[in-house]
Formats: sequence, C-alpha cells, structure tokens
Amino acid sequence: MSDVEMKSMEDVPVFEGISSRNRSTESWPWVEKYRPSSLDDLLAHQEIISTLNRLIDAQKLPHLLFYGPPGTGKTSMIIAAARRLYGKNYGSMVLELNASDDRGIDVVRNQIKEFAGTKKLFSQGVKLIILDEADSMTNDAQFALRRVIEKYTKNARFCLICNYVSKIIPALQSRCTRFRFAPLNENQVSGRVKHIAELEQLNMTEDGFKAILRLGQGDMRRILNILQATSMAHDVVNEANVYLCTGNPLPKDIELVTQWLFNESFATAVHKCAEMQKLKGYATSDILQDVYRYTTELELPPRCRMYLYDELAKLEHRLSNGTTEELQLASLVAVYAIARDQMSGAVAEA
Repeated sequence: MSDVEMKSMEDVPVFEGISSRNRSTESWPWVEKYRPSSLDDLLAHQEIISTLNRLIDAQKLPHLLFYGPPGTGKTSMIIAAARRLYGKNYGSMVLELNASDDRGIDVVRNQIKEFAGTKKLFSQGVKLIILDEADSMTNDAQFALRRVIEKYTKNARFCLICNYVSKIIPALQSRCTRFRFAPLNENQVSGRVKHIAELEQLNMTEDGFKAILRLGQGDMRRILNILQATSMAHDVVNEANVYLCTGNPLPKDIELVTQWLFNESFATAVHKCAEMQKLKGYATSDILQDVYRYTTELELPPRCRMYLYDELAKLEHRLSNGTTEELQLASLVAVYAIARDQMSGAVAEA
C-alpha cells in the first residue's frame, strides 16, 4: 500500500447498531469506535444516502464533491459507500488521501495518476480516489487534478471532500456532482449521544448533556470528543465539568460579562472582564464569540445591532491575526460602550 493510503478519522455522523462493536475497540477514540460501517448505519442526510444507493445500484457513480462543516459525516459516508460498492476488494480499489498527506502537484502527477491509470486484474468496475480536505490543495494541484480526471474517467471516480467549496476551482466543481452536508440538528444528535453514554455507563446530567450539544454545534466528531474527554477527566458529566474540559466560558459568566458591557463604566468593565479572564483562563476569542451569541438574543435598535456586529467581526479578524488579547478585550468593552452611548443619544433625541 502506498504511503499516502491512510485511514481517515474525519466526519463521524450519528448511526445505528453501535452496541454490536467488538470489545477490542475499548481503547479507541470514540469517533472511531462508534463510526458507522455502512450506509444503513447513517441516520443523517437520508436524501444523499438514497441518491448514492441509486447511483451505486445503477453502476453510474459520477465524480463527487462533498462539502459542509466538519463532523457532519462527509468522509464516513463515502467510506461506507465504497465498502458497499467494493466489498472485500475495498483495500485495492480505493485510495484515500487526507490532510496529513502531501497533496501538491507532484502527488497528483505521480501517485494519483499512477493509481487512476491502472486497472485491477480480475476486478470489475472503476476505482475510487477519495481526496479529503481537498480545499487545502494548491491551485496548481487542482488544475493538474482536473486533467487527470478528464484522462482517467474510464478507470476511476473521484470524491473531493472539503469544508469550503469556494476554495475548489470552478473547473473541478463543474466535473463533480455536489452534495452539501448541513450541521446535524439536535434531534439527530441527542439520541445517539444518550445511547453512547448508556453503553459507556456514564453518569451524565441533563445540564451536562445540553452543554455538550451547545458546544458541539452540530459537529458529531466534536461532540464525541467532548463527551469522551469529560468522562475520562471526571466521574460526572455535568455542565461545569464539560466547560472545564473544553475551556469555554460558562454561560453564567458570559451573561455577567454582557451585563458589565451594557451597564458598567468603561474603566470598571475593562477591569472586571480582565479579572475574570485572568481568574478563569478564558481566551478572548471565546469570550467574543459567546458574547456575540448572547447579544443576538437581546432586543437592540437596528442601527446599534449593525454597529456591534460590524465591530465584532473586525475584532475577530484582528484576533485571528495574532494581536494582543488584552488590547482586544479592552477594544471589546469600548465597542459596547460606544454602542451604549449611541442608544442613549437616540433615546434623548426621541
């Protein structure tokens, strides 16, 4: 097997039949231990599953482009589809490349081209090449891949998987059938999380369960990682322990910060926010994101809301570029102080 033929650990959706797993998987990460093994095990994205089943049955599988947020089942679905398509020949008929592999132009010209250009003796059908996180490929590599797809369509099918479809060149997009994977909703996730908690014999409280779903944001891989990490670090999976493991600010702390932003003087709010950050060890980016979510639920004048969202976006951009967290925390307080003055002025004019 080539150096680049690796098992992917991406995108774990919800599924059935998890109680039948072999005991040898006890030490595995739960994202692998509870990964679905067939299309029938998947509960989410039923329309996509139905379409893939029809294409496989008709032996008319096109080139595919799966895109959407992480942890929504993209990789698991194509692997399950490939196992249905090839059965025991999966290892010799499928090439998997993921983010840990070098996928520059040399890989496209050599390894992918070599795999796509050869036919397996005594095996019917076309090969499948899975390119996970294809949006991290260089443009040169994508243009080279376009030519490989054109040349070897008789021998191979390609499945491109990415989070951001805008980073895939139009020439590749036009050659693939596109499927969008939306974040998993709470109904799809909640039953599986509770079932896994029962199988693992976890002591999980209702507030801990809700905290995991809140922090997971429809990403099943993140949800399982949070659940496993909390259960290994604490005897009880409750809200406080979940937030302690992830390092995210507690909802009550964010509510308190927001009250300071809207009610305290600038100097007092800066001091209190800085003290909380120092005491709890919160990242400014996490405070910013949670304050934004809390703000969306408040009743604010439209112009004030527009100003806040615009300034918070600028703050997030500056933080992503590695600016000083202490300075950006003070800037966050300043943004809300200005917004508060705008609201006071609007009331006075009225």
